[in-house]
Amino acid sequence: MSNFKVALKRVLKHEGGYVNDPKDKGGETNYGVTIGTARQFGYTGSMRHIPMSVVEKIYKARFWDALNCDEYATKYGFAFAFQLFDAGVNHGVGNAKRILQRAVGVVDDGVVGKITKQAMNDKAHALTDLFNAERIHFYTKISSFNHFGRGWMRRMSDNLKFVAQDSQPNLTSQADQVTELT
Repeated sequence: MSNFKVALKRVLKHEGGYVNDPKDKGGETNYGVTIGTARQFGYTGSMRHIPMSVVEKIYKARFWDALNCDEYATKYGFAFAFQLFDAGVNHGVGNAKRILQRAVGVVDDGVVGKITKQAMNDKAHALTDLFNAERIHFYTKISSFNHFGRGWMRRMSDNLKFVAQDSQPNLTSQADQVTELT
């Protein structure tokens, strides 16, 4: 199974199914895809029935490719690429890039250029841990933390377990035992 498919399977476990929570800025959502994003990708049907093929297309283009996760999986390992992908999904691509920049100690302008990449290389040995620590800090500053924080911390707990699993390929995870996407 490709890195993207494994990452997507993990993310979809966190994102869940259809919701329309008035406290969620994204509005009507299914599999973590907001109605606005679905419409941008040409889907005009009911969010309750969005096809998995559309969901996969959105996640691949909007998050995996936009964050160069294939490149980073090769250079820094799948553990880091997955964490970055998950952050992009949960916080937006721009915030994921800024969290990364803060994690490696450079100006958080949202542009992952030469300076950011050099800092990533310099801190490659601890990149995933630094990124996740900065991400937890980011969560605590969100105004809706009191409402959504427990779920976000469960997500990060799972993600930290994924880091351990990805560092030790012989470990198994319940999330990775979920059936293939249809």
